[in-house]
Amino acid sequence: MDAAWHSARSILGVRLDGIGDLLMTTPALRALKSGQAGRRLTLLTSPAAANAARELPFVDDVIAFVAPWVKSAETSVPAHDLIALADELRARAFDAAVVFTVFTQSALPAAMLLHLAGIPRRAAYCRENPYALLTDWRPDPDRDAHAGVRHEVRRQIDLVESLGLQVPDTRLQFPIRDDARRSMRAKARAAGMRSGRRWLVVHPGATAASRRYPEDKLVDAVAALQASGRFQIAIAGGDCDVACANAIAASVDDVVVLAGRLDLPELAALIDAADVVVCNNSAPAHIAAAVGTPVVDLYALTNPQHTPWSVAHRVLSRDVDCKYCLKSICPLGHQRCLADVSPTEIVAAVETLVPDTTNRRRHAPLGVAFEAQP
Repeated sequence: MDAAWHSARSILGVRLDGIGDLLMTTPALRALKSGQAGRRLTLLTSPAAANAARELPFVDDVIAFVAPWVKSAETSVPAHDLIALADELRARAFDAAVVFTVFTQSALPAAMLLHLAGIPRRAAYCRENPYALLTDWRPDPDRDAHAGVRHEVRRQIDLVESLGLQVPDTRLQFPIRDDARRSMRAKARAAGMRSGRRWLVVHPGATAASRRYPEDKLVDAVAALQASGRFQIAIAGGDCDVACANAIAASVDDVVVLAGRLDLPELAALIDAADVVVCNNSAPAHIAAAVGTPVVDLYALTNPQHTPWSVAHRVLSRDVDCKYCLKSICPLGHQRCLADVSPTEIVAAVETLVPDTTNRRRHAPLGVAFEAQP
């Protein structure tokens, strides 16, 4: 290991995109923190992911920032705020920083920020030669989705290991606080959830329209799952998912609407309490992986590297010629990679993950250990 990285007492991790992206970086971040006794780890991340970062025991401090070079629903910051952030980072006197990106992002804007902040060691993947912007440049091998890219979790683990650090535990992590469990259960009971049957959570949301399973087909899938009589079904989600949750509840008797009623720790507690989750390729799939809950992932083939990691799962999609388009809206308008998945396939996937004869699962501290599946 490079002596400068080994001796670093204060490290900045940079992960500026979403909650799911951050969760898939938890093994790498945890290794950064544990690489040296007494080391302090600060995370620079998006406002949305900051809510998750504050739950992570190995993150000592969080700086929320809307980066203008990363796709975001937030309003980009003006230039003077970028200068103020560079000044703040300089004042904190970090010894080193690691920039974590998906393969479609450039690390150069963040590298420039860290260079201006005077952080002496700066590591990241980068396609272009960054020259002095990165002291530890790792050429990015994940250039073409069609040629094959690593799983996002493995990508970040490999980056940290290239610096000489060991990553002995590759599981995702999202701890569930006792108060979050209590408040979740109180809200769930108030909404009509009961504990007599297994809990099945359906989360219809995703930040990109191309990654959302069609609502009418989801209604049919929930109706079929409800007809089995095996599950108490909760429809979760954010405020933007309330209309869809209400539409499902209007068509299917005895489902409970929790969309718009839970904060992030409470949502994680709900997923942790469930026997299975049905969701799109979005943060709930990675929360499920972090807490060890089996997940049926309705996986639009917009990109290949974000499937559930180290958890029992079924990935449902249709292979299409236009896969890995990397688009937030289907450029061809048909969304066949996801829309062609039938409701009966969802029901069958749930049945394979939660057979009728199985007992309720029990959690390990970081989630149930399964082989990592890219």
